Amino acid sequence: MSDINKNVVVIGAGFAGLSAATFLAKKGWNVNVIEQHSMPGGRARKFEINGFVFDMGPSWYWMPDVFEKYFSKFGKKVSDYYKLLRLDPSYTVYFDKTHWDLPANYEDLKQLLESVEPGAGNALDKFMDEAKFKYDVGVGKLVHKPGQSLLEFLDWEVIKGVFKLDVFKSMKKHVAHFFKHPYIKSIMEFPVLFLGALPEHTPALYSLMNYADIKGGTWYPEKGMYSIVNAMYQVALEQGVKFHFNEEVRKIEVVNGIAKTCSTINKTTKEQKEYSFDVVVGAGDYHHIETKLLDIKYQSYSQKYWDSRLMAPSSILYYVGLNKKLTGVSHHNLFFDTDFGVHGKEIYTQPNWPKEPLFYASVPSVTDATVAPEGQENLFLLIPIAAGLKGDTEALRDAYFDKIIKRMEQRWGQSISESIVYKKSFAVSDFISEYHSFKGNAYGLANTLMQTAILKPSCKSKKINNLYYTGQLTVPGPGVPPSLISGEVVAELVDKNYNSN
Repeated sequence: MSDINKNVVVIGAGFAGLSAATFLAKKGWNVNVIEQHSMPGGRARKFEINGFVFDMGPSWYWMPDVFEKYFSKFGKKVSDYYKLLRLDPSYTVYFDKTHWDLPANYEDLKQLLESVEPGAGNALDKFMDEAKFKYDVGVGKLVHKPGQSLLEFLDWEVIKGVFKLDVFKSMKKHVAHFFKHPYIKSIMEFPVLFLGALPEHTPALYSLMNYADIKGGTWYPEKGMYSIVNAMYQVALEQGVKFHFNEEVRKIEVVNGIAKTCSTINKTTKEQKEYSFDVVVGAGDYHHIETKLLDIKYQSYSQKYWDSRLMAPSSILYYVGLNKKLTGVSHHNLFFDTDFGVHGKEIYTQPNWPKEPLFYASVPSVTDATVAPEGQENLFLLIPIAAGLKGDTEALRDAYFDKIIKRMEQRWGQSISESIVYKKSFAVSDFISEYHSFKGNAYGLANTLMQTAILKPSCKSKKINNLYYTGQLTVPGPGVPPSLISGEVVAELVDKNYNSN
């Protein structure tokens, strides 16, 4: 590749695409980002209506160190772009007969656990010591590997600590070793749900997420999660990245195993364009790019392979505006007041529309007055469901909405339904139409042992020498911080391969 001009096209302007674009531009590449929507952000877009500002996707801000490291690579700080507030309580969990406000202060959390299970405070110390080691090695080393070869993991610190990393023990068994109370176990198992698999199928390595939760803290970026997108977009522009919005890539042309051009269509004007490049990075849905933009002979994975993957959940989302303020509610609320064992099976082992789902309610307007009109409330509701379900109808969405609103009214002791002035839903069919999401998934591949590191879809095409991938279907996996890291990892790999050829 030594004779190329270092022109790269990045398909998609989500977190991973923005990250890849900024790092490649920093390395001297001429970067063009093609995004089918009218703004950057991908699944983390926002929309505004009637004075409400809704983040469309991610709503949790964990691992603040990852964001700081990202911006520091460009001589910036998070505070140059947005203000962070640590939430206290971090979140509230509603169980069948009670609820817990999870305090941000570690000693207060220990006292809470100790009050329901004598010895749980000391157990938490031991649990967190192990979780810190996993966080330091996992986030500091493992997630930065491109997953191209087992040789990448020949790192002395990783090797000597391999048993401490608990790769072969399940998260469920790991938690049960330290805690007995069902509520405590639910709270300790909760963070891995972001990784898209049941605790019994998730390696205990991912107790590093508990360290991120409890020690790292739950934060909120002023004016919402889109503040992160906007900040990364500004970094990209400062690095000279060019953006092409409202353009959808329809085809990648390949000649003798080398991708040469991609053709696009403007979703508004229907104008068609063609972009030439030396390297192309797919930051949209991996399955869509493979199966819809490439001829079959250039696809690295068969449909049988994709169908065998264990997907993270899809979701039913609701964006709701109320014409009044709620009293005594937290920013983040987890409704664990039904049987997760049943709901878990309905997501993973016997996929079906859930009968009594667990769900999540975010009320960002209790923290941030800018996301709702004065005296009103902004709600974001999420029900996790199995990927690939059929029968996503408005009637079904309305039935689930009524069900969870009633549970919220009961647990919060105040009316909600009569105060709704805005409501919009987003579910399986929308994930497919808006993001080309494989099976309508919301989070990518589940982080099971057999779908970790080199066992994920490769971030470099096996059939096309200059096609790379980044995002939640490749390394390191689902979540906002991993997406930032994914973009950096792929940019490093692209530049390394360019310099060595």
